[in-house]
Amino acid sequence: MKLTIREATASDDAAVGELLVEAFRNQYAKKLPDVFDPPERLADLRNQSEKRDRATVLVAEVEGAIVGTVAIYPVGAPGSEAWIAGAADLRLLAIHPALQGQGLSKQLLDAAELRARSWGVSAICLHTRREASGVARLYSGRGYVRDEAGDLDLRPVVYLEARVLKL
Repeated sequence: MKLTIREATASDDAAVGELLVEAFRNQYAKKLPDVFDPPERLADLRNQSEKRDRATVLVAEVEGAIVGTVAIYPVGAPGSEAWIAGAADLRLLAIHPALQGQGLSKQLLDAAELRARSWGVSAICLHTRREASGVARLYSGRGYVRDEAGDLDLRPVVYLEARVLKL
């Protein structure tokens, strides 16, 4: 499988938005059946043009099909949830459900972290749902450490645990 990672363009917006909705619904519907995805959240996942205005959105492509995505927000960008001064914010990693477990997330994260390093940031912040232990293990394996100072308590909808990678 020949994988290409590149920056998303306007022509990718619909495909990236639907990939995010499909991947998040598939992932959370199986593992976290009580997770509630209101229409506003789904609309936000689909709103890629706004994300591209604020962040670098990367896509993984196989044979012309977008099969993965991740966004990296620079320091101080609108929509960033970084709680550490001088840190970038990693958001919205998703892999097409049929291709999960094949190393695509590693390659997307490598590219996003490389982009953040090129900006000269001190750290990369991110959030994971409290119940998403597999996702937490993915990031821990890459050197991200838990930082309760950045947790976002948005209950009753969700509790997001903070993690940070110091660069």
